[in-house]
Amino acid sequence: MMKRFILVLSLVVALNFGAHAQQKKTQDQEAIKEMCGCFEVTFNFTETFNYSQDSLYRPSETKIDRGLEWAQLVEDDSNKISIQHLLQVGNPAEPMIIKHWRQDWLFENQDFYIYNGDNNWTYEKKSKDDVKGQWTQKVYQVDDSPRYEGSGSWVHVDGKNYWENTTTAPLPRREYTKRSDYNITLRGNRHEITNFGWVHDQDNEKVIRVAGSDDVILAKEKGYNTYKRVDDSRCQASKDWWKEHEAKWKLVRSKWNDVYGRDKDLTLEEKVDNKVLYKYLFDDEIIAEKEINSIIESFVK
Repeated sequence: MMKRFILVLSLVVALNFGAHAQQKKTQDQEAIKEMCGCFEVTFNFTETFNYSQDSLYRPSETKIDRGLEWAQLVEDDSNKISIQHLLQVGNPAEPMIIKHWRQDWLFENQDFYIYNGDNNWTYEKKSKDDVKGQWTQKVYQVDDSPRYEGSGSWVHVDGKNYWENTTTAPLPRREYTKRSDYNITLRGNRHEITNFGWVHDQDNEKVIRVAGSDDVILAKEKGYNTYKRVDDSRCQASKDWWKEHEAKWKLVRSKWNDVYGRDKDLTLEEKVDNKVLYKYLFDDEIIAEKEINSIIESFVK
Protein backbone atom coordinates (compact mmCIF):
# COMPACT_ATOMS: atom_id res chain seq x y z
CA MET A 1 0.00 0.00 0.00
CA MET A 2 2.81 2.39 0.96
CA LYS A 3 4.73 1.62 -2.26
CA ARG A 4 1.63 2.40 -4.31
CA PHE A 5 1.13 5.68 -2.43
CA ILE A 6 4.75 6.70 -3.03
CA LEU A 7 4.45 5.82 -6.72
CA VAL A 8 1.28 7.91 -7.10
CA LEU A 9 2.85 10.81 -5.19
CA SER A 10 5.93 10.68 -7.39
CA LEU A 11 3.77 10.73 -10.50
CA VAL A 12 1.80 13.74 -9.24
CA VAL A 13 5.02 15.62 -8.42
CA ALA A 14 6.47 14.81 -11.85
CA LEU A 15 3.32 16.00 -13.62
CA ASN A 16 3.21 19.22 -11.62
CA PHE A 17 6.91 19.86 -12.28
CA GLY A 18 6.42 19.25 -16.00
CA ALA A 19 3.45 21.60 -16.15
CA HIS A 20 5.39 24.29 -14.27
CA ALA A 21 8.40 23.89 -16.58
CA GLN A 22 6.21 24.25 -19.66
CA GLN A 23 4.49 27.32 -18.19
CA LYS A 24 7.91 28.86 -17.45
CA LYS A 25 9.12 28.11 -20.99
CA THR A 26 6.01 29.78 -22.42
CA GLN A 27 6.73 32.88 -20.30
CA ASP A 28 10.30 32.88 -21.62
CA GLN A 29 9.13 32.68 -25.23
CA GLU A 30 6.65 35.52 -24.74
CA ALA A 31 9.36 37.71 -23.18
CA ILE A 32 11.79 37.08 -26.05
CA LYS A 33 9.17 37.91 -28.68
CA GLU A 34 8.42 41.20 -26.90
CA MET A 35 11.70 42.35 -28.47
CA CYS A 36 10.07 42.21 -31.93
CA GLY A 37 8.43 45.23 -33.54
CA CYS A 38 9.20 48.88 -34.31
CA PHE A 39 11.30 50.84 -31.82
CA GLU A 40 12.85 54.23 -31.30
CA VAL A 41 16.30 53.24 -30.04
CA THR A 42 18.80 55.21 -27.97
CA PHE A 43 22.33 53.80 -27.71
CA ASN A 44 24.33 55.07 -24.71
CA PHE A 45 27.94 54.11 -23.89
CA THR A 46 30.43 55.69 -21.54
CA GLU A 47 33.75 54.57 -20.07
CA THR A 48 33.48 54.57 -16.28
CA PHE A 49 36.81 53.46 -14.78
CA ASN A 50 40.26 52.84 -16.22
CA TYR A 51 43.19 50.93 -14.77
CA SER A 52 45.89 51.92 -17.26
CA GLN A 53 49.44 52.54 -16.04
CA ASP A 54 49.92 54.98 -18.91
CA SER A 55 49.63 58.59 -17.73
CA LEU A 56 48.65 59.62 -21.27
CA TYR A 57 45.73 57.19 -21.40
CA ARG A 58 42.57 58.71 -22.85
CA PRO A 59 39.18 57.05 -22.32
CA SER A 60 36.76 56.65 -25.19
CA GLU A 61 34.36 59.53 -25.63
CA THR A 62 30.81 59.07 -24.39
CA LYS A 63 28.70 57.81 -27.31
CA ILE A 64 24.99 58.57 -27.72
CA ASP A 65 23.16 57.62 -30.91
CA ARG A 66 19.49 57.36 -31.83
CA GLY A 67 17.60 55.59 -34.56
CA LEU A 68 14.51 53.75 -35.68
CA GLU A 69 14.81 49.97 -35.67
CA TRP A 70 12.59 47.18 -36.92
CA ALA A 71 13.03 43.78 -35.18
CA GLN A 72 11.67 41.10 -37.52
CA LEU A 73 10.64 37.68 -36.23
CA VAL A 74 12.45 35.27 -38.58
CA GLU A 75 11.93 31.92 -36.84
CA ASP A 76 9.49 30.93 -34.10
CA ASP A 77 9.90 27.29 -33.13
CA SER A 78 9.51 25.54 -29.79
CA ASN A 79 13.25 25.65 -29.06
CA LYS A 80 14.42 28.52 -31.29
CA ILE A 81 13.39 32.14 -31.79
CA SER A 82 15.30 34.24 -34.32
CA ILE A 83 15.03 38.05 -34.58
CA GLN A 84 16.60 40.13 -37.36
CA HIS A 85 17.20 43.84 -36.63
CA LEU A 86 17.00 46.45 -39.39
CA LEU A 87 18.01 50.11 -39.00
CA GLN A 88 15.88 52.70 -40.79
CA VAL A 89 17.78 55.96 -41.36
CA GLY A 90 17.59 59.16 -43.41
CA ASN A 91 14.53 60.92 -44.81
CA PRO A 92 11.41 59.27 -43.30
CA ALA A 93 9.67 59.62 -46.67
CA GLU A 94 12.44 57.71 -48.45
CA PRO A 95 14.49 55.99 -45.73
CA MET A 96 17.59 53.88 -46.22
CA ILE A 97 17.45 50.38 -44.69
CA ILE A 98 20.57 48.86 -43.15
CA LYS A 99 20.68 45.20 -42.20
CA HIS A 100 21.78 45.31 -38.56
CA TRP A 101 22.51 42.61 -35.97
CA ARG A 102 20.61 39.36 -35.46
CA GLN A 103 19.83 37.51 -32.25
CA ASP A 104 18.90 33.83 -32.03
CA TRP A 105 17.49 32.35 -28.81
CA LEU A 106 17.99 28.59 -28.38
CA PHE A 107 16.45 26.57 -25.55
CA GLU A 108 18.84 24.28 -23.63
CA ASN A 109 21.50 24.72 -26.32
CA GLN A 110 24.74 22.80 -25.70
CA ASP A 111 26.95 24.07 -28.55
CA PHE A 112 28.86 27.32 -28.09
CA TYR A 113 31.37 29.45 -29.99
CA ILE A 114 33.19 31.57 -27.40
CA TYR A 115 35.22 34.53 -28.65
CA ASN A 116 38.94 34.29 -27.85
CA GLY A 117 40.40 37.31 -29.65
CA ASP A 118 42.06 37.69 -33.06
CA ASN A 119 38.88 36.78 -34.94
CA ASN A 120 38.83 33.32 -33.34
CA TRP A 121 35.91 31.56 -31.65
CA THR A 122 36.59 28.47 -29.53
CA TYR A 123 34.01 25.71 -29.78
CA GLU A 124 32.68 24.40 -26.46
CA LYS A 125 30.06 21.76 -25.76
CA LYS A 126 28.26 22.04 -22.42
CA SER A 127 26.45 19.26 -20.59
CA LYS A 128 22.65 19.03 -20.48
CA ASP A 129 22.75 19.80 -16.75
CA ASP A 130 24.72 23.02 -17.37
CA VAL A 131 22.00 24.46 -19.61
CA LYS A 132 18.84 22.93 -18.16
CA GLY A 133 15.96 25.39 -18.44
CA GLN A 134 18.24 28.05 -19.94
CA TRP A 135 18.16 30.03 -23.18
CA THR A 136 21.28 30.82 -25.20
CA GLN A 137 21.37 34.19 -26.90
CA LYS A 138 23.55 34.00 -30.03
CA VAL A 139 24.37 37.41 -31.49
CA TYR A 140 25.55 37.77 -35.09
CA GLN A 141 27.25 40.48 -37.13
CA VAL A 142 25.50 42.29 -39.98
CA ASP A 143 26.79 39.60 -42.38
CA ASP A 144 25.55 36.80 -40.05
CA SER A 145 29.07 35.84 -39.01
CA PRO A 146 29.48 35.15 -35.27
CA ARG A 147 29.80 37.83 -32.64
CA TYR A 148 29.10 36.54 -29.12
CA GLU A 149 26.83 34.14 -27.25
CA GLY A 150 25.98 33.04 -23.75
CA SER A 151 23.42 31.06 -21.76
CA GLY A 152 21.20 32.00 -18.85
CA SER A 153 17.73 31.64 -17.35
CA TRP A 154 14.94 34.10 -17.96
CA VAL A 155 13.68 35.45 -14.63
CA HIS A 156 10.04 36.38 -14.06
CA VAL A 157 9.60 37.79 -10.57
CA ASP A 158 8.01 40.84 -8.88
CA GLY A 159 6.60 41.99 -12.20
CA LYS A 160 10.05 41.95 -13.83
CA ASN A 161 11.10 39.86 -16.84
CA TYR A 162 14.83 39.74 -17.57
CA TRP A 163 17.77 37.59 -18.71
CA GLU A 164 21.44 37.99 -17.80
CA ASN A 165 24.77 36.60 -19.00
CA THR A 166 28.45 37.56 -19.14
CA THR A 167 30.55 36.49 -22.12
CA THR A 168 33.52 37.52 -24.27
CA ALA A 169 33.02 39.41 -27.53
CA PRO A 170 34.95 41.29 -30.21
CA LEU A 171 35.35 45.04 -29.92
CA PRO A 172 32.24 46.94 -31.06
CA ARG A 173 32.48 48.90 -34.30
CA ARG A 174 32.53 52.21 -32.40
CA GLU A 175 35.75 51.00 -30.70
CA TYR A 176 37.80 48.87 -33.09
CA THR A 177 38.02 51.67 -35.66
CA LYS A 178 39.63 53.87 -32.99
CA ARG A 179 41.20 51.58 -30.37
CA SER A 180 43.87 48.89 -30.57
CA ASP A 181 45.04 48.85 -26.94
CA TYR A 182 42.69 45.99 -25.98
CA ASN A 183 41.34 42.98 -27.86
CA ILE A 184 38.41 41.50 -25.87
CA THR A 185 35.17 42.99 -24.61
CA LEU A 186 33.81 41.09 -21.62
CA ARG A 187 30.11 41.83 -21.96
CA GLY A 188 27.75 41.77 -19.01
CA ASN A 189 24.38 41.67 -20.77
CA ARG A 190 20.95 42.18 -19.24
CA HIS A 191 17.83 42.18 -21.40
CA GLU A 192 14.74 43.40 -19.57
CA ILE A 193 11.22 43.75 -20.91
CA THR A 194 9.64 47.02 -19.76
CA ASN A 195 6.30 48.82 -19.98
CA PHE A 196 7.67 50.95 -22.85
CA GLY A 197 9.51 48.19 -24.76
CA TRP A 198 12.80 46.76 -23.56
CA VAL A 199 16.26 47.67 -22.31
CA HIS A 200 19.68 46.25 -23.15
CA ASP A 201 21.73 47.06 -20.04
CA GLN A 202 25.47 46.37 -20.20
CA ASP A 203 28.37 46.35 -17.76
CA ASN A 204 31.44 45.73 -19.91
CA GLU A 205 35.15 45.32 -19.33
CA LYS A 206 37.85 46.18 -21.88
CA VAL A 207 40.30 43.32 -21.63
CA ILE A 208 43.86 42.75 -22.86
CA ARG A 209 44.34 39.05 -23.60
CA VAL A 210 47.74 37.58 -24.39
CA ALA A 211 48.28 33.83 -24.79
CA GLY A 212 49.97 32.33 -21.75
CA SER A 213 49.18 35.31 -19.50
CA ASP A 214 46.29 36.30 -17.26
CA ASP A 215 43.74 38.68 -18.73
CA VAL A 216 44.29 42.35 -17.83
CA ILE A 217 41.32 44.71 -17.39
CA LEU A 218 42.17 48.02 -19.04
CA ALA A 219 38.89 49.81 -18.37
CA LYS A 220 35.19 49.39 -17.63
CA GLU A 221 32.24 50.65 -19.61
CA LYS A 222 28.52 51.18 -19.09
CA GLY A 223 26.06 50.64 -21.89
CA TYR A 224 22.36 51.42 -21.67
CA ASN A 225 20.30 50.97 -24.82
CA THR A 226 16.57 51.66 -24.68
CA TYR A 227 14.02 50.34 -27.18
CA LYS A 228 10.81 52.39 -27.03
CA ARG A 229 7.97 50.72 -28.88
CA VAL A 230 6.20 52.81 -31.53
CA ASP A 231 3.51 52.00 -34.09
CA ASP A 232 4.65 49.34 -36.56
CA SER A 233 3.57 51.55 -39.47
CA ARG A 234 6.63 53.73 -38.90
CA CYS A 235 8.82 50.76 -39.89
CA GLN A 236 6.84 49.83 -43.02
CA ALA A 237 9.87 50.53 -45.23
CA SER A 238 11.93 48.04 -43.23
CA LYS A 239 9.19 45.41 -43.45
CA ASP A 240 9.02 45.89 -47.24
CA TRP A 241 12.81 45.67 -47.52
CA TRP A 242 12.87 42.41 -45.61
CA LYS A 243 10.21 40.83 -47.83
CA GLU A 244 12.34 41.71 -50.84
CA HIS A 245 15.63 40.42 -49.41
CA GLU A 246 14.72 37.64 -46.97
CA ALA A 247 15.30 34.82 -49.49
CA LYS A 248 18.91 35.89 -49.98
CA TRP A 249 19.61 36.14 -46.26
CA LYS A 250 18.04 32.76 -45.66
CA LEU A 251 20.72 31.34 -47.97
CA VAL A 252 23.39 33.22 -46.01
CA ARG A 253 22.12 31.82 -42.69
CA SER A 254 21.98 28.33 -44.17
CA LYS A 255 25.64 28.48 -45.19
CA TRP A 256 26.67 29.78 -41.78
CA ASN A 257 24.66 27.00 -40.11
CA ASP A 258 26.75 24.57 -42.14
CA VAL A 259 29.94 26.22 -40.86
CA TYR A 260 28.75 26.27 -37.24
CA GLY A 261 27.61 22.66 -37.53
CA ARG A 262 31.21 21.52 -37.97
CA ASP A 263 31.53 21.87 -34.18
CA LYS A 264 35.17 22.94 -34.16
CA ASP A 265 37.14 26.11 -33.44
CA LEU A 266 36.45 28.85 -35.97
CA THR A 267 38.85 31.52 -37.23
CA LEU A 268 37.81 34.05 -39.85
CA GLU A 269 39.82 36.22 -42.22
CA GLU A 270 39.32 39.94 -41.62
CA LYS A 271 39.52 40.65 -45.36
CA VAL A 272 39.69 38.70 -48.60
CA ASP A 273 41.19 40.59 -51.54
CA ASN A 274 41.26 43.66 -49.30
CA LYS A 275 37.49 43.55 -48.80
CA VAL A 276 35.50 42.73 -45.63
CA LEU A 277 32.76 40.11 -45.73
CA TYR A 278 29.73 42.35 -45.30
CA LYS A 279 30.73 44.41 -48.35
CA TYR A 280 30.55 41.26 -50.46
CA LEU A 281 27.21 40.14 -49.04
CA PHE A 282 25.61 43.60 -49.07
CA ASP A 283 26.08 43.72 -52.84
CA ASP A 284 22.60 43.40 -54.37
CA GLU A 285 24.13 41.51 -57.31
CA ILE A 286 25.18 38.67 -55.01
CA ILE A 287 22.07 36.47 -54.76
CA ALA A 288 23.03 33.01 -56.09
CA GLU A 289 23.46 30.28 -53.46
CA LYS A 290 26.67 28.95 -55.00
CA GLU A 291 28.28 32.40 -55.02
CA ILE A 292 27.14 33.16 -51.45
CA ASN A 293 28.57 29.85 -50.22
CA SER A 294 31.87 30.45 -51.99
CA ILE A 295 32.27 33.95 -50.55
CA ILE A 296 31.58 32.86 -46.97
CA GLU A 297 33.85 29.81 -47.26
CA SER A 298 36.69 32.06 -48.50
CA PHE A 299 36.66 33.82 -45.11
CA VAL A 300 36.85 30.58 -43.08
CA LYS A 301 40.44 29.70 -42.27
